[in-house]
Amino acid sequence: MNETLPEPLDVIAVGAHPDDVEIGCGGTLARMVQLGYRVGIVDLTDGEPTPLSPGPEVRLKEAQAAAKVLGVQVRETLTLPNRRLFDSFECRVELAKVFRRYRPKIVMGIADKTPMASPDHWQAMLITDAAVFYSRLSKWDEHFDGLPVHRIQKQIWYPLGLQTLNHPAGGGAFVSDISATLEIKIQSIRAYATQFPPGKDRVFRLVEGQGRMLGASAGLEAGELLISATTLGLTNVVATLCETQGH
Repeated sequence: MNETLPEPLDVIAVGAHPDDVEIGCGGTLARMVQLGYRVGIVDLTDGEPTPLSPGPEVRLKEAQAAAKVLGVQVRETLTLPNRRLFDSFECRVELAKVFRRYRPKIVMGIADKTPMASPDHWQAMLITDAAVFYSRLSKWDEHFDGLPVHRIQKQIWYPLGLQTLNHPAGGGAFVSDISATLEIKIQSIRAYATQFPPGKDRVFRLVEGQGRMLGASAGLEAGELLISATTLGLTNVVATLCETQGH
């Protein structure tokens, strides 16, 4: 299949369900947009069924409203099954086709298992890791609708387990400054009214409290913990560690 490719994205963030990305790294994505980068979100499933949602159409409208709050340019929802998401060749290919189509420099994905929450999150991590690799593989065109090979430059994991302090080591953890976008992040999560009714206000307190704590640990007003999948290298140690503080 030959198709006209859309304008490339700088970053794609992948979640298992609509609202994963907002909770895990929504402040970072909003800040990227403010800085002029083109950002996309890919939800592997529509997240349905859930107890209080009347159906996928409502959840998808909430997802588009949240994307509008964050300012991201693209949001796509794949048709993989919620609650039954498993790492498979077919799932890997579907996500890799999105990467080949939008050609991001950076892919962000869920960092680890989320104890006492959906096992889809762990499967999403496995699918995302594999799709980053599949995106660059040549001599396999028959599986990717003729989309061109694309090599992703960097991969970042975002922790989603709000009720654990354990995170994978990866190649280096760092705090992303979301001082200017913490409120935007919270507003984007509030767009999911079916998922976070008044009885779940503790989620917003948890998100804000964690953001404030992470920011304070790095000398910022608010932050999100991100983990590079590979070792980070600094070309200017002084500029990176000192001169960028507060920017």
